[in-house]
Amino acid sequence: MEATARRELLLPPGLMVLGAASMYLGAAVAVGLFDDVAPSAVAWLRIAGAALVLVIWVRPPRAAWQLSRLRLAGCFGLITAGMNIAFYEALAHLPMGTTVALEFLGPITVAALGSRTRRDIAALVLAAVGVLLIADVRWSGSGLGVLLALTAAACWAGYIVLGKRVAARGAGVEDLATGFVIAALVTSPLAWWVAEAVRDGVSPAALIGQGLVLGVASTAIPYALDQMVLRRVGRARFAILLALLPVTAAVIGLIVLGQVPRPLEAIGIAAVALAVAVRSVDREEPMNPEERPMNPDEIPPN
Repeated sequence: MEATARRELLLPPGLMVLGAASMYLGAAVAVGLFDDVAPSAVAWLRIAGAALVLVIWVRPPRAAWQLSRLRLAGCFGLITAGMNIAFYEALAHLPMGTTVALEFLGPITVAALGSRTRRDIAALVLAAVGVLLIADVRWSGSGLGVLLALTAAACWAGYIVLGKRVAARGAGVEDLATGFVIAALVTSPLAWWVAEAVRDGVSPAALIGQGLVLGVASTAIPYALDQMVLRRVGRARFAILLALLPVTAAVIGLIVLGQVPRPLEAIGIAAVALAVAVRSVDREEPMNPEERPMNPDEIPPN
């Protein structure tokens, strides 16, 4: 019993760290594409690559394509695509640290709405301060960049809320696959800039390969792991756990690139670790009927 409780306590942060490491591997591929492809088109490659890989891997059954399932899955896929597109476009107008800090307002808002006690609020403040210290915020850039980053923040908040509902249905990876297919189709006009890059001499095989790597590393793996975490924790705790993303990036920078964190960054990492420890137990309100897990008798036949 005690071993099970310890595993359930440590598993969510561990899965988040794994997902973050995969995401930053994909980010390295995305940065390499920005010289040849528009940021929004890179985001489309990311979603389309993930949709293709997930459909082949998961093979969603016929029930997953029914309208009753597709409504939520499609909304989840579209808000995820919107988050990625807005974030990548914001990077073209703002420094990375500023964009990350502004986007993190989304999870902070979700965590604030789910806070019930002083302990929850303390964890929220520690996470927010930690992210600000790690992100190396520099207030420069354009108003359009700020608007795009805030749009990404709103979409990230929606990703958490809808992601929890998708996870609660018990078929999160299937809905992830169908949702990304819908998102890739709706945002397919962005592929025009991919075609333009090919006309400018970029190898189509290289673009397809990079798109698949980006889709797997930055989307399929981390978002599938998110679904596993969201089935175990509430929205507010998940939002706090997202602060582990910049921490993971800092640790990867230290191990791979030898980038020793500055004193303020080290304090930020400690603050996020403390926030995760403080918010290690869920005390959120019971799920509403739409968010409760389905029992086997309620799942439609394939």
